[in-house]
Amino acid sequence: MFLIDFILHIDIHLQQLASEYGLWIYGILFLIIFCETGLVIMPFLPGDSLLFAAGSLASLKDSQLSPHVLFVGLCIAGILGDSVNYWIGKRTGPKVFTSRESRFFKREYLDKTHAFYLKYGGKTIIIARFIPIIRTFAPFVAGIGTMPYRTFIAYNVVGAVLWVGIFVYAGFYFGQLPMVQQNFKLIILAIIILSITPPIIEYLKHRYNNRRNARNPSEKS
Repeated sequence: MFLIDFILHIDIHLQQLASEYGLWIYGILFLIIFCETGLVIMPFLPGDSLLFAAGSLASLKDSQLSPHVLFVGLCIAGILGDSVNYWIGKRTGPKVFTSRESRFFKREYLDKTHAFYLKYGGKTIIIARFIPIIRTFAPFVAGIGTMPYRTFIAYNVVGAVLWVGIFVYAGFYFGQLPMVQQNFKLIILAIIILSITPPIIEYLKHRYNNRRNARNPSEKS
C-alpha cells in the first residue's frame, strides 16, 4: 500500500524527501532508477512517473534541483542499470527459463518480455524504456540471448536518453502549469495507463490468437 500511495502522491513525497535530504535527493533518485532498470526483482519501482515528478520538482522557484543535472545523472543511472541487468542475464544464461518461479522472480514477466523481444528485436531495448516491467526485463533477456554487448549498449544509450529526457523535461516545462498541478494525480495515472497499454494489447492479441489456433489447428502457420 505504501508503494501505491508513494506513486499516486509522488510529487508530495519527492518534495518531502528533497526538504529532508537536500541535494542527496539526486542520489536517492539515481538509486531508484538504477534498481528499477538493473534488478529483475524490482520491476515494481516507479519509473516514468518518478522522472516526470522529478522534473516538475526542479521547476519550482525555490528548488535546489537542476533539470539538466537530473537528466545527466538519471541517464547514467538508466544506462548502468540496463548494463548490469544485461550481464546478469548473460551470466545466468538460458537455465533461467527452466527455473522455478520464485517469490521475487515472476516467470510470467520473463515470458512476456521474451515474446516482445522476438517480435521487435534490438529495438526492444529502446521501446521497453517506456513500458513498465518489460523495461526491467528487456536487458536481462538481451543478455540471455545472442545480442552482442556493443549492439546492446548503443540501444541502451539511445533508449535512456529518450526516456529520461522526455519525462524529466516534460515535468520541468509542464509540471507547474495550474491545470497539471490541480490534476497531478490524474496526470500520473494517465502516464501509468498509457505506458502499460501496449503490453496489455499484446497480451490480449496473444490470447486471442492462441484460442483461435486451438479451435482451428489447421490455421497455424
